[in-house]
Amino acid sequence: MKQLLFILVFCSVQLALAQDDFLAKQYFNDGDFEKAVVFYEKLVETNQRRNDYVEGLIACYQQLERYKEAEAFLLEAIKGDYAYPTLLIELGYNFTLQDLPDEAEKYYDKAIAKIDENPNFGYGVGYRFQKYALLDQALSAYSRAMELNPKLDYNYHMARIYGEQGNIDKMYESYLRLISEGKTSKSNVLRNIDAFITADPENENNIKLKRVLLQHAQKDPNLLWNELLSWLFVQQKQYSSAFRQEKAIYKRLEGSSMQRMESLGDIALKDGEVTVAKSIFEYIIENTNDEVTQLNAELNLIDIQILDADEKSLSEIQKRYDELIDIHRYKGKTLQLQIAYANFLTFKRDTPKAAIDILKKSLELPLNERGKAFVKLALGDILVYDQKFNEALIYFSQVQQKLKNDVLGQNARYKVAQTSFYKGDFDWALTQLKVLRSSTSQLIANDAMQLSLLISDNSLEDSTQTALKKYARADLLGYQNKTKEAIDVLNDILQNHKGEKIEDEALLKQGELLEEEKDYTAAEFSYIKITEFYSNGILADDAHFALAELYRNILHEPEKAKAQYEKIIYNYQDSYYFPQARKNFRILRGDSIN
Repeated sequence: MKQLLFILVFCSVQLALAQDDFLAKQYFNDGDFEKAVVFYEKLVETNQRRNDYVEGLIACYQQLERYKEAEAFLLEAIKGDYAYPTLLIELGYNFTLQDLPDEAEKYYDKAIAKIDENPNFGYGVGYRFQKYALLDQALSAYSRAMELNPKLDYNYHMARIYGEQGNIDKMYESYLRLISEGKTSKSNVLRNIDAFITADPENENNIKLKRVLLQHAQKDPNLLWNELLSWLFVQQKQYSSAFRQEKAIYKRLEGSSMQRMESLGDIALKDGEVTVAKSIFEYIIENTNDEVTQLNAELNLIDIQILDADEKSLSEIQKRYDELIDIHRYKGKTLQLQIAYANFLTFKRDTPKAAIDILKKSLELPLNERGKAFVKLALGDILVYDQKFNEALIYFSQVQQKLKNDVLGQNARYKVAQTSFYKGDFDWALTQLKVLRSSTSQLIANDAMQLSLLISDNSLEDSTQTALKKYARADLLGYQNKTKEAIDVLNDILQNHKGEKIEDEALLKQGELLEEEKDYTAAEFSYIKITEFYSNGILADDAHFALAELYRNILHEPEKAKAQYEKIIYNYQDSYYFPQARKNFRILRGDSIN
C-alpha cells in the first residue's frame, strides 16, 4: 500500500512539473514574460541543477528589465559547487544589457579563466559567447582550451567566427585546413563558404577564394584543390574553367568514373551553355569505356542537336538513333535509349505508332518493377499523344498500383488524372487529384492542386462544362505540339467566355504557348492581363513568376524581373514559387546566396 502511495505521489509530482515546464515555455514563446517568470521561479526552486530552467528564468528577468533580480540570482548561483562557467557569461551579459561594459568584461574574463581549471569547459564557454555575438571572447575561449588540451579541436567553430567578423582570408584558410586534414567534410565546408561568394567572379570574396586555392594547388598536388576550384567556377558559371579542372582530376585518377564530368555537363546544358556542354559530352564519349555512360553522353549530344533542328537535321538525328539502337540493341541497362527514341519519334516526328512498338518491345525485356514503371509511363504518355486514352490509363494505373508509395506511383496517379481530364472525365480526374494534394513531391502536389481547382471552379458555374471542355482540348493540343491550334482554341475561350472563371487559366496557358512560339510580346501581354485583372486570383503568383522568368531569361530586363519577383516575395508568401522567387531576386540584386 505504501509503495502504491509513493508511486501515485511521484507520478502527480512529475505531472505537475511537466505542466509547469510546458506553461513556462509557452508563455515565454508568446512573449508573456510576466506569466512565464512565475513558472520558471517555481521550476528553478525545485530543480536548481536544470540549466534550461535557470537560463529561462534569467531571460525572463532580462526581458522584463529586472536586471537587479537577475544579478542577485546569478551571484548566488555562481557560488554553487555545480555552477557551470556559462553562468559567469550570463552575469556579464546582464551588465552589458545595463551598459556597464567594465563590469561585464570582468565576468567574461572569469569565464575564460575557468577553462584553465578544466579545458573541456572550452566548448560550452565559447559557444555561449557566440550566442551573444561576443566573438573575440569566443575565439579566446576556444584557443585557450586547445592550448591546454591539444586533443580538443574547435577550429570549425573558429572558422565560422572569422567569417562573422569579416576576416575572410583567415576563414578560408581555416576551412581549407580542416578539409585537407580530414577533420570535416568538403560538403560541410562548402555549405558555409557558399554564404560568402556570389555568381560574380569579380566579387572580392570570390577573388580571395580563387587566390588561396591556386596558392594551395601550386604548393600541394592534392586533387582537393582542383575539386574546390571546379566548384568555385561552377558557382561563377565559368563552365569552361570548371571543365579544365575536371579534366585534370580525371587524368590523374586512373580508373575513375565520369560522374563528376557528367554532372558538370548537365549543369552547363541546363544553364544554356550549349557549346561547353557539347565539349564535355564529347570528351566523355572519347574517354570512357562504360557503355551506359557513353550512351548517356550520346543522348545528351542529340538533345543539343534537337534544340535548333530543322527538318533535315531531324532526319539525321533519326538516323543516329537507329545507329545507336543497332549498336546497343534492346537491353535493360539501355532503357534510356529506347525511351528517348520513342519520345523523339512521337514529339518531334509525329510518328507515335513506331514509338509505341519500340516501348512495347522494351516491356518484353527482363526488367525490375522500376524499370517497367519507367517504360510504362513513357508508353502511356505516347498513347495520350495518340489519343488512345483508355490504353494509356491501363499502363498508368498499373504503375500506380505497383508503386503506390513511390514518387513514380504518385506521378502515375497524376497522369491518370490528367488523361481523364483530356478525355473529359472530370469527376474521375478530381477523385485522383484529391489524393495527390498530400503527395510527398511538392511539384506533383502543386500541379494536382492547380488542376483540381481548375476543374472544380469551372464546373460550379457552368453545369455543361463547355468552357472547361474547350480548355481541356487546348491543353491536349499543346501537349501534342499543335501550338497554333491550341492558341486558337484559347482565343475562342477568351472571346466567348468573358468574365467566366476560366479566363485567367486560358490567359496563363496562352502565355506559355506564345512563349513556345517565341512571340514574347504577346506572351508578356497575356501574363500582364492576369496580374492586372486577376490580382486576387489563384494564378496571380503564377503570372508574376512567368513574367519574371520571361524578363530575366528571354528579354534580359533584370529590373523588370526583380519587380515581379518582389511582388511574389511581399504579396504571395504561401506561393509554391516563393523560395525560387526570393533566390532569383537576391541573385539579380547581387546578394550572396546560401
